[in-house]
Amino acid sequence: MAPEEDIGRAIIGAAIKVHKIVGPGLLESAYEACLIYELGKLRLQVQRQIAVPLRYEEIVIEQGYRLDLLIENIVVAELKAVPAVLPVHRAQLLSYLRLGDFKLGYILNFHVVQMRDGIVRMVNGL
Repeated sequence: MAPEEDIGRAIIGAAIKVHKIVGPGLLESAYEACLIYELGKLRLQVQRQIAVPLRYEEIVIEQGYRLDLLIENIVVAELKAVPAVLPVHRAQLLSYLRLGDFKLGYILNFHVVQMRDGIVRMVNGL
């Protein structure tokens, strides 16, 4: 099994735990801090708010986009606290996966009654 899948299961478990404890209605930054704490307890390396350079033809834009969380340098997690995950949110994550050559990513929307309804898993075909 790919390491991304193991990390993905850990992310989902941690997100569900955070949501059960604090519930919906908070700012994304609060969920981010709690999720980082939970993933740290699992001994996973988490980087937050990572500015990633974007190469466009011959130029490099130093801060082309920003990842909410990068776990173990291979799985992207984008956190939301919105009434619904929109197609643009999915397109955003897919762009991040393609541009960074990441295989697996998640949108975690904490503004739901049950966390399972706020999880979107996306795979980059590379």
